Amino acid sequence: MLNNSKITQYWQKFCERQGISSATAYSAWSYGDNPAMADELSELTRCGLKTATTSAADLYEPNEAQPYVGEYNIILDGQQQPVCITETKVVEIMPYNLVSAEHAYHEGEGDRSLAYWRQVHEAFFKAEYASVGRRFNEQIPCICEVFEVVYV
Repeated sequence: MLNNSKITQYWQKFCERQGISSATAYSAWSYGDNPAMADELSELTRCGLKTATTSAADLYEPNEAQPYVGEYNIILDGQQQPVCITETKVVEIMPYNLVSAEHAYHEGEGDRSLAYWRQVHEAFFKAEYASVGRRFNEQIPCICEVFEVVYV
Protein backbone atom coordinates (compact mmCIF):
# COMPACT_ATOMS: atom_id res chain seq x y z
CA MET A 1 0.00 0.00 0.00
CA LEU A 2 1.15 3.51 -0.74
CA ASN A 3 2.46 5.52 2.18
CA ASN A 4 1.19 9.04 1.65
CA SER A 5 0.18 11.46 4.39
CA LYS A 6 -2.77 12.75 2.29
CA ILE A 7 -4.07 9.20 1.99
CA THR A 8 -3.70 8.64 5.73
CA GLN A 9 -5.45 11.93 6.53
CA TYR A 10 -8.26 11.13 4.09
CA TRP A 11 -8.72 7.72 5.73
CA GLN A 12 -8.71 9.18 9.25
CA LYS A 13 -11.33 11.78 8.31
CA PHE A 14 -13.54 9.02 6.85
CA CYS A 15 -13.13 6.89 9.98
CA GLU A 16 -14.04 9.81 12.26
CA ARG A 17 -17.19 10.52 10.24
CA GLN A 18 -18.18 6.85 10.16
CA GLY A 19 -17.30 6.14 13.79
CA ILE A 20 -14.96 3.29 12.90
CA SER A 21 -11.43 2.61 14.05
CA SER A 22 -8.69 4.09 11.88
CA ALA A 23 -6.95 0.73 12.36
CA THR A 24 -9.60 -0.81 10.06
CA ALA A 25 -7.94 -2.37 7.02
CA TYR A 26 -8.12 -0.61 3.67
CA SER A 27 -6.35 -0.51 0.33
CA ALA A 28 -5.32 2.56 -1.66
CA TRP A 29 -4.84 2.22 -5.40
CA SER A 30 -5.47 3.75 -8.80
CA TYR A 31 -7.08 2.23 -11.85
CA GLY A 32 -5.25 1.17 -14.98
CA ASP A 33 -1.67 1.55 -16.07
CA ASN A 34 -1.26 5.29 -16.64
CA PRO A 35 -2.23 8.60 -15.01
CA ALA A 36 -4.81 9.55 -17.66
CA MET A 37 -6.68 6.26 -17.18
CA ALA A 38 -6.49 6.64 -13.39
CA ASP A 39 -7.94 10.17 -13.65
CA GLU A 40 -10.76 9.13 -15.98
CA LEU A 41 -11.83 6.04 -14.03
CA SER A 42 -11.49 7.63 -10.58
CA GLU A 43 -13.77 10.45 -11.73
CA LEU A 44 -16.33 7.94 -13.07
CA THR A 45 -16.21 6.26 -9.65
CA ARG A 46 -16.48 9.52 -7.69
CA CYS A 47 -19.56 10.63 -9.62
CA GLY A 48 -21.26 7.22 -9.28
CA LEU A 49 -21.16 5.99 -12.89
CA LYS A 50 -18.51 3.34 -12.21
CA THR A 51 -19.69 0.87 -9.55
CA ALA A 52 -17.69 -2.18 -10.66
CA THR A 53 -14.22 -3.18 -11.74
CA THR A 54 -12.44 -6.26 -13.05
CA SER A 55 -8.94 -7.58 -12.46
CA ALA A 56 -7.04 -10.66 -13.60
CA ALA A 57 -6.99 -13.12 -10.68
CA ASP A 58 -3.82 -14.90 -11.69
CA LEU A 59 -1.79 -11.68 -11.99
CA TYR A 60 -1.96 -11.00 -8.26
CA GLU A 61 1.31 -11.58 -6.41
CA PRO A 62 1.33 -14.73 -4.20
CA ASN A 63 1.02 -12.74 -0.95
CA GLU A 64 -1.14 -9.95 -2.39
CA ALA A 65 -4.68 -9.76 -1.03
CA GLN A 66 -7.47 -10.13 -3.54
CA PRO A 67 -10.67 -8.05 -3.26
CA TYR A 68 -13.17 -9.20 -0.64
CA VAL A 69 -16.66 -8.22 0.45
CA GLY A 70 -16.55 -5.44 3.03
CA GLU A 71 -13.14 -4.15 1.90
CA TYR A 72 -12.60 -0.39 1.88
CA ASN A 73 -10.65 1.08 -1.02
CA ILE A 74 -9.29 4.58 -1.33
CA ILE A 75 -9.46 5.32 -5.04
CA LEU A 76 -6.56 7.48 -6.22
CA ASP A 77 -6.28 9.72 -9.26
CA GLY A 78 -3.37 9.79 -11.69
CA GLN A 79 -1.30 11.87 -9.25
CA GLN A 80 -1.91 9.30 -6.47
CA GLN A 81 -4.25 11.66 -4.58
CA PRO A 82 -7.43 10.37 -2.87
CA VAL A 83 -10.66 10.90 -4.80
CA CYS A 84 -13.17 8.77 -2.87
CA ILE A 85 -13.59 5.66 -0.74
CA THR A 86 -15.52 2.60 -1.87
CA GLU A 87 -16.77 -0.45 -0.03
CA THR A 88 -16.78 -3.77 -1.87
CA LYS A 89 -20.23 -5.37 -1.95
CA VAL A 90 -19.83 -8.36 -4.30
CA VAL A 91 -16.84 -10.36 -5.52
CA GLU A 92 -17.12 -13.12 -8.13
CA ILE A 93 -14.40 -14.98 -10.02
CA MET A 94 -15.27 -16.09 -13.54
CA PRO A 95 -13.60 -16.63 -16.91
CA TYR A 96 -13.14 -13.49 -19.01
CA ASN A 97 -15.51 -14.78 -21.70
CA LEU A 98 -18.34 -15.16 -19.14
CA VAL A 99 -18.24 -11.60 -17.78
CA SER A 100 -21.81 -10.33 -18.21
CA ALA A 101 -23.26 -7.32 -20.01
CA GLU A 102 -24.64 -6.24 -16.62
CA HIS A 103 -21.16 -6.17 -15.11
CA ALA A 104 -19.82 -4.27 -18.14
CA TYR A 105 -22.61 -1.71 -17.71
CA HIS A 106 -21.74 -1.22 -14.03
CA GLU A 107 -18.09 -0.62 -14.96
CA GLY A 108 -19.41 2.66 -16.38
CA GLU A 109 -16.89 3.03 -19.20
CA GLY A 110 -17.45 4.12 -22.81
CA ASP A 111 -20.98 3.33 -23.99
CA ARG A 112 -21.28 0.81 -21.11
CA SER A 113 -21.79 -2.10 -23.53
CA LEU A 114 -20.24 -5.56 -23.26
CA ALA A 115 -18.63 -5.03 -26.68
CA TYR A 116 -16.88 -1.86 -25.45
CA TRP A 117 -15.89 -3.56 -22.19
CA ARG A 118 -14.33 -6.47 -24.07
CA GLN A 119 -12.48 -4.18 -26.48
CA VAL A 120 -10.77 -2.14 -23.75
CA HIS A 121 -10.28 -4.97 -21.26
CA GLU A 122 -8.80 -7.37 -23.81
CA ALA A 123 -6.23 -4.75 -24.84
CA PHE A 124 -5.46 -3.97 -21.18
CA PHE A 125 -5.19 -7.62 -20.12
CA LYS A 126 -3.05 -8.54 -23.15
CA ALA A 127 -0.55 -5.86 -22.17
CA GLU A 128 -0.62 -6.88 -18.49
CA TYR A 129 -0.05 -10.55 -19.30
CA ALA A 130 2.71 -9.70 -21.81
CA SER A 131 4.48 -7.62 -19.15
CA VAL A 132 4.96 -10.79 -17.07
CA GLY A 133 5.78 -13.05 -20.01
CA ARG A 134 2.36 -14.69 -20.23
CA ARG A 135 -0.37 -14.83 -22.85
CA PHE A 136 -3.94 -13.61 -22.45
CA ASN A 137 -6.76 -15.96 -23.40
CA GLU A 138 -10.53 -15.70 -23.04
CA GLN A 139 -10.60 -18.17 -20.14
CA ILE A 140 -8.38 -16.17 -17.78
CA PRO A 141 -9.95 -15.95 -14.32
CA CYS A 142 -11.32 -12.47 -13.71
CA ILE A 143 -12.22 -11.00 -10.35
CA CYS A 144 -15.43 -9.07 -10.89
CA GLU A 145 -15.99 -6.64 -8.05
CA VAL A 146 -19.05 -4.48 -7.36
CA PHE A 147 -18.70 -1.57 -4.96
CA GLU A 148 -20.42 1.47 -3.57
CA VAL A 149 -18.92 4.91 -2.97
CA VAL A 150 -19.13 5.56 0.78
CA TYR A 151 -17.10 8.77 1.04
CA VAL A 152 -16.12 11.68 -1.21
